[in-house]
Amino acid sequence: MNSHQKEDYLIKKVQPFNVKQVKNINDILISLKDCGFQGRNLGLALDILEKMVTKEKCLTVLTLSGAMVPAGMGDLVSILMEYKFIDVLISTGANITHDLVDAASDIGHYLGSPNVDDDDLFKHRINRIYDIFLPEDNYEKADQELLRIIQSLFDQKKIHITPSELLQKIGSKISSKCILSTAAKNNIPIFIPAFSDSELALKLIKYEIYENYDFQFDILADIRKFGNIVKSFKEYGTIIVGGGVPRNWAQQIFPMLDQFDRIVNMGYNYSVRIHTAMEYDGGLSGSTFSEAKSWGKYSLDSKHVSVWCDATIALPILITGLFQRLKII
Repeated sequence: MNSHQKEDYLIKKVQPFNVKQVKNINDILISLKDCGFQGRNLGLALDILEKMVTKEKCLTVLTLSGAMVPAGMGDLVSILMEYKFIDVLISTGANITHDLVDAASDIGHYLGSPNVDDDDLFKHRINRIYDIFLPEDNYEKADQELLRIIQSLFDQKKIHITPSELLQKIGSKISSKCILSTAAKNNIPIFIPAFSDSELALKLIKYEIYENYDFQFDILADIRKFGNIVKSFKEYGTIIVGGGVPRNWAQQIFPMLDQFDRIVNMGYNYSVRIHTAMEYDGGLSGSTFSEAKSWGKYSLDSKHVSVWCDATIALPILITGLFQRLKII
């Protein structure tokens, strides 16, 4: 174990947060870097995110877990796509389903409360996502819109396709601004690794039963597609919201490539992670960047930071700070 002198530990003093010196979100994040705890991590996250999105030939991958779209974070994802700050989106199927609900309805989701009678909500066919309400009627509107799009896209009932290809085609047929349409417009692939775990997949099963469609999804081809995208870049970064399947699916690509090419010290070079999971139970959503290095998912000299925070707090602050720092807004 390395031995250190006392002076090695006492290098930089804490600078108390001075509200009088703050004029915008970027100033807040700069100041927080000289403070402690998760405020400091959020300030450091902006520095890493800025390097990630401004470096040429750096692939930037956003992984999206949790109910981010119902909570109002969908436009943030679309804006990142519009400015080419992300090259790939890896998401839960739920977020993309809720994106389709928003696109198909004037009001997709409603402000609600966690302190309600859920039995009564069920009687009124209102679905609750913590403090957000989603009436079943809006699922029906999304259902009708999706079926109309499917019918306009395919002449044949038997459809052999990858999930990412289907999402691109669906997005190209949506006129309103949403994640799906923005991704299609900007040629940004959307991958849903756990495709069957979503209302979107359930709708497709419904079309198989009632409309005689036969969907055959090549899920392994999407892994190969993502691998080819990775190989076309020189550096790599992740913006991780939550954990779960999207996070691991994004990270497993380097161990896969290593099996074919015996890559040494490859992996993501940059990462910003916003989550609330802990590592102590061994769950993958709580695993550390250091643990991921042992698998070759991150380079040994990677720059990364974890921010333990509700993503509906940290993500808007971080992205607003990024846009202010780059003088976009």
